[in-house]
Order: sequence, then structure tokens, then C-alpha cells
Amino acid sequence: MDTTIQAAVEKIQQAKSITFLTGAGVSTPSGVPDYRSLMGVYQGIDAPEYLLSIDCLDREPDKFYRFVKTLYHPTAKPNVIHKKMAKLESRKPVWIVSQNIDGLHQAAGSQQLVNFHGSLYDCYCRKCGQAVPWQEYLVSDHHENCGGQIRPGIVLYGEGFTEDTLSQAIHAVNVSDLVVIVGTSFQVHPFCDLIYEKKESAAVLAINQTPIYIPGKYEFVEAEGSAVFEQV
Repeated sequence: MDTTIQAAVEKIQQAKSITFLTGAGVSTPSGVPDYRSLMGVYQGIDAPEYLLSIDCLDREPDKFYRFVKTLYHPTAKPNVIHKKMAKLESRKPVWIVSQNIDGLHQAAGSQQLVNFHGSLYDCYCRKCGQAVPWQEYLVSDHHENCGGQIRPGIVLYGEGFTEDTLSQAIHAVNVSDLVVIVGTSFQVHPFCDLIYEKKESAAVLAINQTPIYIPGKYEFVEAEGSAVFEQV
């Protein structure tokens, strides 16, 4: 069922507890491109899923490294969506489960956060396991301490999710009275399957620039997330 921006704002403000499920559209106002739109990072690239796969990391590490470096936007700042979600957390129980790997929810101050696909800014050496500053990774993917290969702590195609990540995300969805899906086509598994973990009584609100499919009853606002959160 379609609804208005004002009705969505009121729903968010009146909810006793909220879980936000966020995607790339939350960060585009910060200058971080999404993946599949006309201006997304996948445009004009052959087999982008391969470039972000564990197979590419293992077989063609130089190709993987060249591509993954283009995903970093260290000067990007949290926008009104990130900031308002963090502010809501100071007033009521709020969880965020995000597909984004850009670190902007943390930068905005959100605490109850599940980075479902990890973070580009958590890097480590595959050989010795030591954490490595992301700034060093952008200079070289070879660990100067042991010569091992550095990688970002993101979930690549062909890799599984940890039990801890899945259980935390399921808990986050299960404890809220309102689930708000923002800035995502909601088609990537297992992220989109999290909706099945909500309480039966929980309401669902979706905010996206294009229509999305969600099983069951939900309200939908066809708008950029910032248009809603500027009024929250």
C-alpha cells in the first residue's frame, strides 16, 4: 500500500522500537555511488560479481585490488538519513542492519548496528591475521610485517556469513515493532530474507526510489530516503 512522506514520518516518530534495514540508497546522498543504477559502480564493468568474489581475490589478486580500491570514499560524510537514525537511537530502541560497507552509520554514531556485509574500513592480513589500517591497504595490499595479503573485512561473493552476524541481524529484526526498509531493492539474499524474522505484529514500511517487493502487508513511499528523514 502506497503512503505519503508525512505518514511515513509520523509512523517512524510514533513507533516504540524500530529496526532499519538499509541499502546503498542511504549513502548516495553522501556521494557514495550505488551498484546497479545508471551511475552505479557496476556500470560498464564485465562480471562485477567476479571482481568482488573470493575466487578473484585468490586467483587474480591484482585485479581484485584494483577494483576494490574504487569502492573507497574516505571523504564521504554521514548524511541526514544516517544522522537521524543515530539520533532516534538516543530516544528509543533502534537497531540498524545495513548492507552498506562504507562505515557511514558508525561515523554517524549508531551503536546498535549490524554491518551485514562487513566494512571496507576493517582490513586484516590473511597470513598473520593482524588488523591493518585501511589507509595502509590503499597504498599496498602486501602486509609489510609478514608479506601476507591484506584484504577488507567484507563478505565477498562465494563466502558465507558468520553465525554471529546472522544471529545478530535476526535478533535486531525480531525485537522491533516497526521494520523500515530504506534505499534498497531488497533482492539480495540472505539480506531480504530477514523480513521473515519480524514479529507477526510488527509493521513494515519501505522507502525507496523505485517499487520493491516485500512478502506480506507493508506501506511504501516512493522517494529518496533523505526526503523522509529531513522531516523526522
